[in-house]
Amino acid sequence: MKRPRGGHVLVVDDDAELCELISLRLEARGMKVTTALTAAKGLELVETAEVDAVVLDLRLEGADGLEVLAQMRERSPDLPVVILTAHGTIETAVEAMQRGAYGFLTKPFQDHELVQKLLHATERSDLRRELADLRRIVAGTTPERLLGTSPAIAEVRDRIARVAPSEATVLVLGESGTGKELAARQVHALSRRANGPFIAVNCGALPPELLESELFGHVKGAFTGATQTREGLFGAARGGTLFLDEVGEATPRVQVKLLRVLQERRYARVGSAVEEEADVRVVAATNRDLREEVEERRFREDLYYRLAVLPIVMPPLRERLEDIPILATRHLEQAAARNGMRMPRLAPDALALLQTHSWPGNVRELVNAMEAMVLLAPEDDVRSEHVARMLDPPSSARATADATREEEQDLLAGGGELPTLREARDRFERRYLCEVLRRAKGNVAAAARMASRNRTDFYELLRRHGLSPADFK
Repeated sequence: MKRPRGGHVLVVDDDAELCELISLRLEARGMKVTTALTAAKGLELVETAEVDAVVLDLRLEGADGLEVLAQMRERSPDLPVVILTAHGTIETAVEAMQRGAYGFLTKPFQDHELVQKLLHATERSDLRRELADLRRIVAGTTPERLLGTSPAIAEVRDRIARVAPSEATVLVLGESGTGKELAARQVHALSRRANGPFIAVNCGALPPELLESELFGHVKGAFTGATQTREGLFGAARGGTLFLDEVGEATPRVQVKLLRVLQERRYARVGSAVEEEADVRVVAATNRDLREEVEERRFREDLYYRLAVLPIVMPPLRERLEDIPILATRHLEQAAARNGMRMPRLAPDALALLQTHSWPGNVRELVNAMEAMVLLAPEDDVRSEHVARMLDPPSSARATADATREEEQDLLAGGGELPTLREARDRFERRYLCEVLRRAKGNVAAAARMASRNRTDFYELLRRHGLSPADFK
């Protein structure tokens, strides 16, 4: 279904019969129409759907139409809103226009008056959208923020707002793909160090022998290949924030030096006895259970308590499904801009299907899905069949998933002999690798990024579990 000639109009009126009548009249002129019988539903649609214009009744049950207009303008300042009311007065019309209304009609109204106003309004929306697309392509996308209205993400935003103004070390916890680095960037942006640098390093992406040098720097001759003195990331982040992603991957030697930095705010470059001041705020993140890592003696307990002063837990996407319409629309918009394409619309049935998926790859998986949607339907609506085609696993991967579900049921069956914790972890790790490969369609580079591992480590994991990427292509 191509984009409607007259654009997408939202009609907000508590009179269901009038909504239906307006819909029939506007659809006959080639417009797409969505109706809302309450102010709350209308405001929700303004925020989650791509609407070109709104027809808003001034007298809604339980709500002040002018106040609803103000809230719509707050959510979408450029959205044209045509006020429709049976109680038209000069004073009301003036106030509506002062609050940003695009037009004003009284009931009963002439069809051609409403249609003409909406055609002009949607044409303006088209021009505004095309201009915004051009600006995004030329200047790049705007800085990201934590989107969503769910209680889970609202709690994260509240915790960030509380911790950001302090100098306390922050630990961000959560599954891979939940937006831990984005949360770290928000902490930096709201801190007193916001004008300083924000530098990120993935502790699991560097070979252990290089991580110490990368973090703390080295002096010339400190080791083979150290042909010149190098500052290191603690020095480069001076006055700002250093984000240590996957801090659970740090070697014991690096953990010792990190502990000293956090305790004494001083460090020495590799091969040097001269100490330097660490004028840096540390934000660390991991998808591991650090308490369990401490119990298994793979992570220092004293370092854990230094890091976990004010932990922030990023919720998995499956626990905030109500945020999917906002997230999907935003990332679809970004994908369209990156590819120089017009942004397709997310049809309601597509959004509904997206909200039924478990999203094991979390927001990162959703971002990749929206990229695929732009390529599947660059000139069209994204409909449920597009989503189903993307989410439906290949037969080989589906068979693997079925087998792992049966294995899980056998594992938890009452009366059966439980495996050791190590055996259970190995089984889960294998299932996880299968799922990541399925999502990446056998592309090892993409799968490694999804799992936040470097390719060498990822290949080693595949070898250990006897998995071949070719089986998932």
